[in-house]
Amino acid sequence: MGKFSNAMWRMLGAQATRNQSKSVELIEASAEHDEWAKGLSDEEFAEAAAELDVTTEGGRAKFLALAREGGARALDMTPFDVQLQGAVRMLEGDVVEMATGEGKTLAGAIAAIGFALTGRSVHVISVNDYLANRDATWMKPLYDLFGIEVGALSEKSTREERQEAYGCAVTYGSVNEIGFDVLRDHLALAAEELVAPTPDVAIVDEADSVLVDEALVPLILAGSTPAAIPNSAIFDVVARLKSKHYEVDPDGRNVHLTDEGAHLVERTLGGINLYSDEHVGTTLVHVNVALYAYYLLERDVDYIVRDGGVHLINASRGRVARLQRWPDGVQAAVEFKEGLELTEAGEVIDTITVQALIRRYPTLAGMTGTAIAAGEQFRQFYDLGVSQVPPNTPNIREDEPDRVYDTKANKVEAVVSYVAEVHETGQPILIGTHDVAQSEELAYFLERAGVQAVVLNAKNDAEEAAIIAEAGRKGAVTVSTQMAGRGTDIRLGGSAGDEEARDEVLELGGLCVVGTGRYDTERLDNQLRGRAGRQGDPGRSVFFSSLEDPLVTKNLPHMREITSTEPDGLLGQKGVETVEHAQRVAEAAMLTLHSNTWNFNKQVNEQREAIVRRRMTILKTDEAASELKALESERWEELAEKIDDEVLVDVAREIVLYHLDRAWADHLAYVADVQASIHLRALGQQSPLEEFHKLIFAEFTKIVEEAMTAARETFTTVTITEDGVDLADADLHRSTMTWTYLVHQNQFSSGSQAMQGIAGIFR
Repeated sequence: MGKFSNAMWRMLGAQATRNQSKSVELIEASAEHDEWAKGLSDEEFAEAAAELDVTTEGGRAKFLALAREGGARALDMTPFDVQLQGAVRMLEGDVVEMATGEGKTLAGAIAAIGFALTGRSVHVISVNDYLANRDATWMKPLYDLFGIEVGALSEKSTREERQEAYGCAVTYGSVNEIGFDVLRDHLALAAEELVAPTPDVAIVDEADSVLVDEALVPLILAGSTPAAIPNSAIFDVVARLKSKHYEVDPDGRNVHLTDEGAHLVERTLGGINLYSDEHVGTTLVHVNVALYAYYLLERDVDYIVRDGGVHLINASRGRVARLQRWPDGVQAAVEFKEGLELTEAGEVIDTITVQALIRRYPTLAGMTGTAIAAGEQFRQFYDLGVSQVPPNTPNIREDEPDRVYDTKANKVEAVVSYVAEVHETGQPILIGTHDVAQSEELAYFLERAGVQAVVLNAKNDAEEAAIIAEAGRKGAVTVSTQMAGRGTDIRLGGSAGDEEARDEVLELGGLCVVGTGRYDTERLDNQLRGRAGRQGDPGRSVFFSSLEDPLVTKNLPHMREITSTEPDGLLGQKGVETVEHAQRVAEAAMLTLHSNTWNFNKQVNEQREAIVRRRMTILKTDEAASELKALESERWEELAEKIDDEVLVDVAREIVLYHLDRAWADHLAYVADVQASIHLRALGQQSPLEEFHKLIFAEFTKIVEEAMTAARETFTTVTITEDGVDLADADLHRSTMTWTYLVHQNQFSSGSQAMQGIAGIFR
């Protein structure tokens, strides 16, 4: 753990230590009830659990005894005391840090059962469908023994299956599926169509990945109405720019035209002025989108091209981000860049960030292998504490000192040499890389050195489980992109579970983990390290870095030169300190970015909640009918003479919902337009954040009134019969097609000056 994380832990640790002591005392007290728990029949088990008051110390001690016995009886897995400790801390609303292989899945299930026994509705939120369904199926016998219904969601679940899953006391689902159910309810026209329940308790698996790494990724419900694709002439001129025509900020987040580049674009597009009122909010925005796509997004780093399409890569998981797209013409720009058919972006119907989604839950807890390093984010953005649970068996993994080189070429050569040397012994090796291109490049150099490696990256993620299952086999060399959230432990000796093969690998020192460069955050380094030395097994890890790694070049662009006196380019302690410094700068910049983006999104989230409340009132009551009847009494009385009152109520509801949804979609489009150009306000010495809030607040205040005005007009002009109303016949069409976006918001970038300021703080 780095110095920054240790300092943070010490600062927050006093109260946490007291809490942990209480938890340990409670677990020790639970042992007194073990014989009682063992004496219960399966039929008596659920009844005994239901009678407990889990909110009291005595009731919780008995519950832990039941959990210990239940795990052994239902799963043949007697929980270790540390697993019970993790469950207790989650019941207290903490994020628990438990090392890889220490049994977070069982600890999370025990916590979920504890909440459910108090009558709470629990969502266990995973990073993907595979883990959600695997864990629900795996833990189901334990839930059954306690008499608690458990369900699971997947992308393929029907509406009825989703309603059934949510009807259970405990529901497992991926963050995306739960989020999209919340958004899809925005399309419901009748109360019985609603799927997502009122949020109550959330237990988040891989909490740092969900709550930090993906917190600001918006889940977007997009409709089939085509949105404008920027003129391909813009893509064409941007594609032909030379390096003198644009500049990339040192942090690699922004790119902009130079004066010479702007003049070239203006001439090529017909002698326009990019910075005039006519073009600044349209043409200039599209030019910037194209610049971003061409000069910041890299193939086999940010996306891959497969099956004739562009597929985004989820950097925090090393997988293809299924169903995700870039917004605002970025997707089309990348498609143009790769010579593919351009696709439409669609119209945003509704959107919510993962952070806003999770914050809807009144009670929140989580678990991960790397919580301490994310403690500040958990505290600042979710008001969550962190509890570090010790491993059941002490960690004996050997973490070798970092090796830092002057150039990337020297680093790669050193990695290949190290891997070849270890491979000679037969010790299995897992090599962590940052992206697809790096994994394939390294595999090529290893092959040239006579080392055959298996590659796991976004291009072959379908074979993921099979590749990971064999990564612990003697002599195996596996090159992988990000390992977080893959949910499959590496078994020493291979997937067959042969004890002799396992013992042989143990004799060789267990798994050897090699990092080919530090990540932007220490958490990701620790996630990779954690693949070795699980459950007291031996293992070792080492990281190789260079001064040419993006971590250094982006975060310390003005660092002074450090030269090596070694023929292989190996640097001393100064090189190690430089990489650590760059990582601290990156972590601070990400925290600032997170905070800034949350401040921009906060008002939109509040506005969304207000619209949802209005929508639910319309959906579940006769409010729409009452309002239209009051506004258009003559029209209402005229229709009431020949149409059943219940039909009129439904018609009023459908009309008002249509226009409310239309107004909200238009508002989101306005918000997107403001976001695209709000950073320009800084040029006029204005605060982009203040101006953003001012503009979108003023626009939002008109929504409900304008929606009712439009609804009133539709009610007086549209044809209404005993069969209801056909809005499509009146050219009022509802969107139905959905997909997700991954959004990069340039206006929230720290910029090079801010980056340099942050760098100074950590010197």
